[in-house]
Amino acid sequence: MARKTLETWIVESRFDGAIGAIFEMVADCAIEISVALRVASSAGDTGAAQAINVQGEVQKKLDVVANDIFLRRGEASGVLAAMVSEELDDIELVAGAGNAHHALVFDPLDGSSNLEINGAVGSIFSVLDLGKSSGITTADVLQPGKKQIAAGYALYGPATVLVLTTGQAVTVFSLDEASAEFVMVRDKVEIPQEAAEFAINASRQTRWYAPTRGFIDACLAGKSGPFGKSYNMRWCAAMVADLHRILCRGGVFLYPEDEDTKEKGGRLRLLYEVNPMSMIVEAAGGASSTGTERLLEIEPSSLHQRIGIIIGSRSEVERAKSFY
Repeated sequence: MARKTLETWIVESRFDGAIGAIFEMVADCAIEISVALRVASSAGDTGAAQAINVQGEVQKKLDVVANDIFLRRGEASGVLAAMVSEELDDIELVAGAGNAHHALVFDPLDGSSNLEINGAVGSIFSVLDLGKSSGITTADVLQPGKKQIAAGYALYGPATVLVLTTGQAVTVFSLDEASAEFVMVRDKVEIPQEAAEFAINASRQTRWYAPTRGFIDACLAGKSGPFGKSYNMRWCAAMVADLHRILCRGGVFLYPEDEDTKEKGGRLRLLYEVNPMSMIVEAAGGASSTGTERLLEIEPSSLHQRIGIIIGSRSEVERAKSFY
């Protein structure tokens, strides 16, 4: 495949001008965050900041750095009217947005607990069309995932990878550090319909509901079990890393509601973790569900709403859903 940069891909794809500009802005954020991660690692500066975010979680210093990068570049982009971050209590309106009518909803650094062990982390984002450039309220952002007009993530691992979709196809880029450009490495990605891997936080098994336990038991039963094949378990403790593996070779990721998370509705956040990942996976031929409902159909009730998720290869998600 001939070398194709992100900039060239955007031009050839003829996106709406704002979408192309948002993709380029997110790419610039990913490059800056990638550098910040490497600098912090070499300085041994990956510990916790002395702050608690709106989720009640201790913010890592690099969570704050990544969030500031997104806010700064988003405000300077000229194509955003509002932003919503995991790290902020409320919607952030962009001063001087002009005619801009899009919102960027993002998790600036997913899986930051992995920083202290040099594990993979990532950034997740969703783009919403608010339909207006002024008088924007939280209600305008509370859109079901099916209304997203774009989504993507950056994975900071051995290579920095950027994955983008507008819902029609999924394209993967890798950062060429010598030229500071993202270069296309895969286009029109398709998730295998079946696989023999599942990802779940097994330390929570005593708190699982019966359907979750039934599905995992069936996977662990191997060839003599109801699925007739042996599964491997994988768990990266960063949704971006687990979902990127599934995008590349299939499988199913579960973080369902359980006894400990039922009062909150689940663990992962609907707007800026679950919805963008569901858009990407479905655009690649996969599926996503709570176990009983398609995730992209759910009407959000708050900016930081949590929910249970089953996502990945279509056949594997259907197997899991059959237990619910």
